[in-house]
Amino acid sequence: MDTTQRIATKRIETFHRKRMRNSSFRKYLTQPVAGAALFALFVAAAPVPGMAQLPTLPDVPPERVNTIPLEEAYTLGSGDRVRMDIFDVPEYSGEFQVLANGILNLPVVGSVSVQGLTIERASAVISQRYARYVKRPIVTLSLLSARPLRISVGGEVKRPGSYSIPLTDGQQFPTVTQAIELAEGITRSADVRNVEVRRRGKPPFRVNLWDLLNSSNLNQDVTLRDGDEIFLPTTTAINPIESRQLANASFAPDASEPIKVAVVGEVVRPGPYTVAASTAGASTADRAREGGDNREPPTVTQAIQVAGGIKQSADIRRVEVRRTTRDGDEQVLQVNLWTLLQEGDLSQDVILQEGDTIVVPEATEITAEEATELASASFSAAIISVNVVGEVEKPGTVQVPANSPLNQALLAAGGFDNRRARKSSVELVRLNPNGTVTKREVNVDFTAGVNDQSNPPLRPNDVIIVRRSGLTSFTDTLGTAVSPLGSFFTIFRLFNLF
Repeated sequence: MDTTQRIATKRIETFHRKRMRNSSFRKYLTQPVAGAALFALFVAAAPVPGMAQLPTLPDVPPERVNTIPLEEAYTLGSGDRVRMDIFDVPEYSGEFQVLANGILNLPVVGSVSVQGLTIERASAVISQRYARYVKRPIVTLSLLSARPLRISVGGEVKRPGSYSIPLTDGQQFPTVTQAIELAEGITRSADVRNVEVRRRGKPPFRVNLWDLLNSSNLNQDVTLRDGDEIFLPTTTAINPIESRQLANASFAPDASEPIKVAVVGEVVRPGPYTVAASTAGASTADRAREGGDNREPPTVTQAIQVAGGIKQSADIRRVEVRRTTRDGDEQVLQVNLWTLLQEGDLSQDVILQEGDTIVVPEATEITAEEATELASASFSAAIISVNVVGEVEKPGTVQVPANSPLNQALLAAGGFDNRRARKSSVELVRLNPNGTVTKREVNVDFTAGVNDQSNPPLRPNDVIIVRRSGLTSFTDTLGTAVSPLGSFFTIFRLFNLF
């Protein structure tokens, strides 16, 4: 308190003591008008703080304004069972059930409508009705058993519809997340930041379940009332990183259930597939210690694996996931699996949902180095078949890992026939995706790494032709020409024997 305030306070106290000594002033003090005038005098004499002395409230950013209504009291409705006690009138007390039209049939007063009333308000209404028969009735109303809650969940959930939630003794009212769990979880296209809740007689309000997950804000998990409607809108842009975080939420869909998807384009076996969730953890014992299967939802790479893996002609930089939302629109997610291979960006391995279509386009050009790296990827084809014919030890179809180089296929066929094969070069015949056939000669170098000139990576159904050496060709031709003369001399010897 500064000097000015102390002086003003002292003057007021002196003035007050002098006035109180005067009996006539004490008389006027008992009157309301005189008391109000004295109070005004005190206020006028007190120092008024300046603007610098007034406390200031911090500005609340608009994004933090809470539009969620305060917790509301339970309202009675059809199916509720209540206990009514009237003090000192036990003959009117008892247990009653709210009928289908929201009416309580009570002794003496008959039908009393309690539909939509709180317990306190219903007690007051009943007291007014009994006031005609009981002097100053004291009515106590208590809820014995609540009616089942009827709610609806729509939008981006797995099983939208209407649900009935029974309430047992001591059970709390369900929340938004529990209702979504009843609908078997959200879809991957749900906008959890703008979940809309509609309540009878109230304006709609929104809850932010993302705030619940990241900030543990329980105010966002609103408790529900009978007749509430929950709507999850479709997000305008799917964030793969957030999708992975949402996959671990309590209201996420069950990851252990397989889903049906389609895989088309540059994969070994395009078509529709059922993709099961992968199991995280090293062993069954580990999962048992963790208390469950610990399943992870299916992803793009898993679906491609089920379809036999990518072909060598696949452009993994422009993979698409096409998804149909609840409102019938199609969302397209761009996936770059090359970034996944090079940088370990798991967000590119998008989590799938029922009905997704994965499109793997054809690449315009792939270098030998990229083909080699793709061969070791988990989503590449595991084994391919190529044909090695001609002068090798074991000609025919051989099985080699995907994108294996030409040298590996030659070795799988037993290598060159040392007496007959032309070892300097072979012919590579390839059936292209557009139906054309290309044929080229490849100089063989078993010491070379994978390269397009002397050791190119192979594709399924490639044909390697190993020609005869020049000497072998001459010998075979000479043997063919001399063969008729040998037959003539053989016949001549037979005639001489006779």
